[in-house]
Amino acid sequence: MVEPETRKFRTLFLSDVHLGSKGAKATFLLDFLKYHDADTIYLVGDIVDGWRLRRSWHWPQEHNDIVQKLLRKSRKGARILYIAGNHDEFLRDFQGTHFGGIEVMDRTMHETADGRKFLVIHGDQFDVVVRNARHIAYLGDWAYDAALAINTIMNKVRRMLGLRYWSFSAWAKFRVKKAVNFIGSFQTVVSDEARRIGADGVICGHIHHATIEEIDGIEYINTGDWVESCTAIVEHHDGKMELISWTHLIGEKAGFAPVVKLEDKRPKAANAA
Repeated sequence: MVEPETRKFRTLFLSDVHLGSKGAKATFLLDFLKYHDADTIYLVGDIVDGWRLRRSWHWPQEHNDIVQKLLRKSRKGARILYIAGNHDEFLRDFQGTHFGGIEVMDRTMHETADGRKFLVIHGDQFDVVVRNARHIAYLGDWAYDAALAINTIMNKVRRMLGLRYWSFSAWAKFRVKKAVNFIGSFQTVVSDEARRIGADGVICGHIHHATIEEIDGIEYINTGDWVESCTAIVEHHDGKMELISWTHLIGEKAGFAPVVKLEDKRPKAANAA
């Protein structure tokens, strides 16, 4: 089987890898980074899971390999910007610092090849639970660990049966948050912030729900995560944004697949008269 060539983009956006947690899909991210490169890479928060690491140390070789892979990309000329999130909030004390060529910041603006301006921010600043009731957020984190454990066991069984990966934790979380309209409220508030500062859109993470859509004239883009959905956002050299889902590779005979599914959920523009 011929190994696929590396795809080169103008910009790559990744978030919510949660290195240091047992739920991180480090093997899949390493595979993704092997076949995807970009001139600029944004790490949109929660790359390292400081909350988990404070409870117990978990740092297998695959997690170290991801750090080394990113550092190698930086040495080869890629600009890498690390936007701190709530699980790696300790980095907010080091805004403006460079670690091995990686720039650390709390938020920034990204201008696409076609001139659009996007606010790039993790998004936890707009999560009422995280901002106003941290103890509730931590309790939710414990419940989330349990869901991830169920997810791991269930997918071992699915692999034995020859079935594809399916995220129980993503399904369960989406069902619960949909019931309280959390995702919709989060999207609206983050989009309102982009509008307030005069941006054309926002690129964020935090809620582990990847999408590209328009909300009241603002382009809302969420990068998803590498715990449940294994997704990333890429900007092509013409400025087009697309969502890549890497879970479609799981179960392929060679361990990887030359075909990557691209998904764009933005509303299609009407044909010109």
